[in-house]
This record gives sequence, structure tokens and C-alpha cells, in this order.
Amino acid sequence: MGTGVRGWALRPAEAVDVEAVAELRARVMRADLERLGRYDEHRVRQRLRDSFSTRYTSIVMAEGELAGSVTVRPADGRQWLEHFYLSPRHQGRGLGSAVLRTVLERADEQGSTVALNVLRGSAARRLYARHGFVVEREDPIDVFMVRSPARASGPDRS
Repeated sequence: MGTGVRGWALRPAEAVDVEAVAELRARVMRADLERLGRYDEHRVRQRLRDSFSTRYTSIVMAEGELAGSVTVRPADGRQWLEHFYLSPRHQGRGLGSAVLRTVLERADEQGSTVALNVLRGSAARRLYARHGFVVEREDPIDVFMVRSPARASGPDRS
């Protein structure tokens, strides 16, 4: 691994971002959904539109453009990591790890458990495992993963 990715930022999502993120979702998820026999040209976009939240979504900006999105919303006593997509041209260069580290640092500061689901067979599962997520359960389509908050590692003050 390199020293990290430079020149990226998270910005709050705006309502006008929904269609760009819906298109990104369709492009990024197509191969996995087709492999599972679940790709539907309309549904893949509509599921994003139906759950898009400017309150909980951040847009990943890199090289001056929308490079991805990530949503972290509270539910069931956890923070749910959803709609984490990076455009193909920004994948494989450490940006996903950098964004994920930022999201997880925020959750750790709050003492929050983070949960997510990933499609079976998705390469993203390895990214999550590298960042401390473990499988909680699986079904025929999804793998549900969870990560407990990291403990502060400082000198013992007792």
C-alpha cells in the first residue's frame, strides 16, 4: 500500500446529486447483479432514488469531479454503511480505503458499531474485511457484515 490518496474530499450530498449517484450505482453494481441474475435496468436506479438521503450521504470528490458516494445512517442501534460506490476510474488506487477509514474513524469517535451488506461474490467484501468487518450472517444474495468500534489505544491512565 502507498502512503495514501491525496486530493479527495467528502462533501454533503445535495438533492441534485441523486441522478448522478443512481447512474454510478447502476454502473458499479451491474456485473455483480448480472452474475446473481438480479440486474434490472430500472430497479437498480430506483432503489437508490427511493432511499437517497442528503442528511446521511456524502459525495466523494476527487480530481475535481464526483468520484463516488457513501451513506452512513443510524438504524437498529448501529450506523449502517450504504451506497458506497466509487466510479471505476477511481477504483483500485486506495481511494475506497481512504474514504472507509474516514467513515470508520467518525464511527469510532462515537463508539458506534458499523454494519453493512454486500452482494455475495463482490470484490468489495475483501475491502471491508481488511478494515475489520466480520460476517454476521448471509442469505442467497447478501452477506451482512459488522464492525465493532475500535478501542482507543493510548497509554493506560489507571
